[in-house]
Amino acid sequence: MTRPLRLGMVGGGEGAYIGNIHRLAARLDGHWQIVAGAFDADPERGRAFALSQGIDPARAYGTWQELVEAEGAREDRVDAVAICTPNFTHYPIAKGLIEAGFDVICEKPLTATLEDAVALEALARDSGRFVGVTYTYSGYPMVHEARVRIAQGKLGAVRTVQVEYPLEWMSKPIEQDGNAQAAWRTDPVRNGRGGSIGDIGTHAYHLAGFVTGLTLESLTADLATFVPGRALDDNAHVMMRYQGGARGLLWSSQVAIGNSNGVRLRVFGDKGALQWFQEQPNELIWTPLDGRVQIIKRGADDLSEDAKARSRTPPGHPEGYLEAFANLYAGFAEAIRARTEGRQPGIVGQNLPLAKDGLKGVAFVEAVVDSHQAENQPWIKPIEV
Repeated sequence: MTRPLRLGMVGGGEGAYIGNIHRLAARLDGHWQIVAGAFDADPERGRAFALSQGIDPARAYGTWQELVEAEGAREDRVDAVAICTPNFTHYPIAKGLIEAGFDVICEKPLTATLEDAVALEALARDSGRFVGVTYTYSGYPMVHEARVRIAQGKLGAVRTVQVEYPLEWMSKPIEQDGNAQAAWRTDPVRNGRGGSIGDIGTHAYHLAGFVTGLTLESLTADLATFVPGRALDDNAHVMMRYQGGARGLLWSSQVAIGNSNGVRLRVFGDKGALQWFQEQPNELIWTPLDGRVQIIKRGADDLSEDAKARSRTPPGHPEGYLEAFANLYAGFAEAIRARTEGRQPGIVGQNLPLAKDGLKGVAFVEAVVDSHQAENQPWIKPIEV
């Protein structure tokens, strides 16, 4: 397959930040062409937005159901559909797409409820359809470098993992002032049971597990809602125990003033430590036991092939969020092409966040909320995935 894959999109229309990120990322490497969409809950707004994006009027759909029916009848049907809608809609849309034979790229969390996540992961597995989940931070080259170094044993046995994702954007009750993005994120019906823990904590949880390869054994959590009148948590502290004895700490917050997107990961082993900060994404800090701190830069000659395959620019030319997101789309395209061609995917099509990872994220959020709500905040074991 030498042509760009044809991409459809549900949601992500006018004013939707994440929809534009998906479109930019999908186009960056030329692997995808956006040819169809149902971009808004309001059919007319959605069609108008599609036309503004240069999409053929015949493929500017009013609803996702229209997209499924019409695209399914076309010889040049879309190869995959990206879901960029609020959490509570992910399951019915993804289910409908998979049952109609489409591959899916879904925003996180995979679903709003654990029951739906279990059902969707099983459907994806049984159908053989590709379902990718956009855990963005697993797209960064230096995150892959950290993952490789830990897998090679350079840190020795992992002892502790500390991961955090603090934001400040909801420090005021902006959901009460007409901010649509905040409104659905603070609504248990549209968002699910977890507020900050479901919106950004799930990113932190996936990042920690992706880099270390550790499996969560149990957790105990303390959630807080600091903004009066808010129905869901806007701050979360989680203590984690991993299989094998490692310990973890996770903090997510939507009310951490002074933090724009402060994702940070620290991994400490018995032979050394690695640290990665999303706001300095091209650097990985490596500290060997009894050695000096070293800053490993993206673009260096001695990096792993995993990191090199996800780098585009020479050393000293920064890469960031859009490029990381584009790495996911490049990987999704490679995985879909490899399946179609009956071969193993190349390196960028490996180690991708898939439906199983999405299910793990929803199970994590469920266990966090269960622990917080239970008396004495007990240690909870998430469902096995």
